[in-house]
Amino acid sequence: MKTRYWICVASRDHVNRGVNGGFAQLCHGKETPLKKMNTGDWIIYYSSKKNFKENTPHQKFTALGKVIDDNVFQFDMGNGFVPFRRNIDFISCTEASIHPLISQLSFIKNKERWGYPFRFGHLEVCEQDFKLIAEQML
Repeated sequence: MKTRYWICVASRDHVNRGVNGGFAQLCHGKETPLKKMNTGDWIIYYSSKKNFKENTPHQKFTALGKVIDDNVFQFDMGNGFVPFRRNIDFISCTEASIHPLISQLSFIKNKERWGYPFRFGHLEVCEQDFKLIAEQML
């Protein structure tokens, strides 16, 4: 099966929870985006803001990892919230601002409205775009 490359969108505080726990959780806990990924696929998280409950801009790529199995599972976070998760092997990296990369990323069609592709919380990107971002993070 061909390796695919994904950008996942979440606030930095939520990304950090996933990195520390070795999991990805997307789109407010939805199962569908996680099921699109396969073992061996790569993900990069993009965080438009620092904290979920605040609006402090961050606009950086914040984590990089590889899908390690086919297990999509639910996790009870309490108060009736039972989101879906996926196991990820995160790689030690540094955060990278999106701004110097906007002009080079092919998935961003309108460079003036560069945030538009992130609106659904999960998108597949080409290997070239993925490697460009990863190089800035590693």
